[in-house]
Amino acid sequence: MTVKIITDSSADIPVQSVEELGITVIPALVCFGAETYRDGVDITTEQFYEQLPHSEILPRTSVPTPPTFAETYDRVAEETDEIAVITLSHKLSAIHEVALQSVGLMKKKCRVEVIDSNWSLMAHGLIVITAAQAAKAGASLDEVVALVHKNIPRVDIRIAFDTLEYLRRGGRIGKAQAFLAQCLR
Repeated sequence: MTVKIITDSSADIPVQSVEELGITVIPALVCFGAETYRDGVDITTEQFYEQLPHSEILPRTSVPTPPTFAETYDRVAEETDEIAVITLSHKLSAIHEVALQSVGLMKKKCRVEVIDSNWSLMAHGLIVITAAQAAKAGASLDEVVALVHKNIPRVDIRIAFDTLEYLRRGGRIGKAQAFLAQCLR
């Protein structure tokens, strides 16, 4: 049986790639005040950025629940007996820890390997895509895991922001840093 790949929505993998490679994506939760949305299901990236400037309260994210992970693992285990779960960096979220804990909640028998990508955004996504391509080509779970670990240190990411306002409001940078960045524009 083919190895199946599961990841979280923070990987930002284009829908076409998800469908072509048979990747299962577990959506993170995005909270705007009292409203909670499943990332990529109830709210698109475009809708998020349209709503962001109009929100008095900054959005926050939340980790999918262990039962959500376990139910997804069980559903995918109906198609295979080997699953690789590649998560957002543990340094940025509790998703990796929840993904690990959820293996014990599974009802189906299936080998599941949970791997911390140590990345976010499309850097995480590129690791997932490469793993899914290998799985689709017939690689074993051990080969997929080895490939992921080989690729993690090979990835790099650069980010440019239109504004640092949301980083400042969210406490990621201080007022002085935001002011200095504004002066450099």
